[in-house]
Amino acid sequence: MNLDIPESKIILDENGRAVDVRKYETTFANEIIEQFMLTANETIAEKFYWMDYPFIYRVHEEPDIDKVKELNQFLWNFGLKIHINQDKLHPTEFAKILAEVKGKPEEKVVSNLILRTLKLAKYESQNKGHFGIASQFYCHFTSPIRRYPDLFIHRMISEGFANDKLKEQWEADSQKYAESSSQAENRATKAEREAESIKKAEFMEDKIGEEFQAIISSITPFGMFAELENTVEGLIRFENMGDEYYIYDENKKQLIGEHTNRVFKIGDNVLIRVIEANKALRRIGFELVMEKEESLRKSN
Repeated sequence: MNLDIPESKIILDENGRAVDVRKYETTFANEIIEQFMLTANETIAEKFYWMDYPFIYRVHEEPDIDKVKELNQFLWNFGLKIHINQDKLHPTEFAKILAEVKGKPEEKVVSNLILRTLKLAKYESQNKGHFGIASQFYCHFTSPIRRYPDLFIHRMISEGFANDKLKEQWEADSQKYAESSSQAENRATKAEREAESIKKAEFMEDKIGEEFQAIISSITPFGMFAELENTVEGLIRFENMGDEYYIYDENKKQLIGEHTNRVFKIGDNVLIRVIEANKALRRIGFELVMEKEESLRKSN
């Protein structure tokens, strides 16, 4: 699966303040290096598996069928469907959907929803395959200077083969360090997201009152989230959508105006105005421009 979800690149000044937020651009050269790394990781993982030697695998299990069925309810709006064969899934079904929406306005939204449907990858001492890259054997081996599982594997290669007496110790360590590495990864991911939210809110602090084009990225019972081209996302609450009362359709992930029947759905383009940016609360707020202006005209 090629989940092409842009990462955020946050530019800081000499004082550590966010002065720009943009998409992190990747090139064909990045893809080449990524493929080399995937091949190396698969090769090492398969080698250790057939040797029946202690190891730390990168595991990504199949998603829950119920979550995939829920995803299909949304994909139906775009005429798409992930086929489930006797409660069995194959990564190619997801790949087909991603290829179908490639370059279309709904691409990012569909990619994000697929990502949320999939289970989190983790480290385990037992091989269970990697669903996301359709690989029977996979590990993290190529970055020993930044990830402990990679370093652990490098140490086993350099030390374990030279002394069979270490095998029993590696067996216990592989289970212990797989679990602790997964926990550390989750903490690091959470910290990274919080730091990113803080810096994005900081960047938007001097943008209060400015208008931007955005795309609806999520629909909730209390409003909708909209994302700018630079990956900054903010919440549009119902009170900032004009005088209309909106009904939340959970199955279709839509908001429907009670009187006007106007529909807001994921992937729609909207014009927003920034009304809040609070880095302490990691919160950014928008309002719909056209609906706000229409309400003011009616009140006058």
